[in-house]
Amino acid sequence: MSIFLRCALLAVLAASLQAQGVVMQRNISLPMARSIAEATLATCKAKGFNTAAAVVDRAGQVLVLMRDEQATPQVAEMARRKAYTARMFRVPTSEFQKRTADGTAGNAAQRDLTDILALSGGMPIKVGEETIGAVGSAGSNLELDEACARAGIDHVAHLLK
Repeated sequence: MSIFLRCALLAVLAASLQAQGVVMQRNISLPMARSIAEATLATCKAKGFNTAAAVVDRAGQVLVLMRDEQATPQVAEMARRKAYTARMFRVPTSEFQKRTADGTAGNAAQRDLTDILALSGGMPIKVGEETIGAVGSAGSNLELDEACARAGIDHVAHLLK
């Protein structure tokens, strides 16, 4: 085998091995998720609402789901779906709601995807521009749900730098 052919083969193998490396990703921790959920619930409770909060990781999987003992049962599922929607589309659910409201824009079909909920109250959790999770709040009104979710993230903002 010629030296040129051996070098070419080594170069191809090296490039192939490089492409098979370990992927390093940031993700939200369970203690951070718990802290966000607790701050989200506390913010809404302080305003007189019994709500639920859900925090999902970068894959959209639930890490924490909390429901105030006075909240109605369906709000837990709504909070989970809001968090999932915010994570999958990497925008606040109020923005997703507006973007998909007009059926002529072609985005309305996104609302039909499993577990998507186009109601405000879901916020992506970001480190810079990278979305590492999301929080959803449900059980108050739509504006306050979003404010409570934002307050939950603000509670840990110093850790998201």
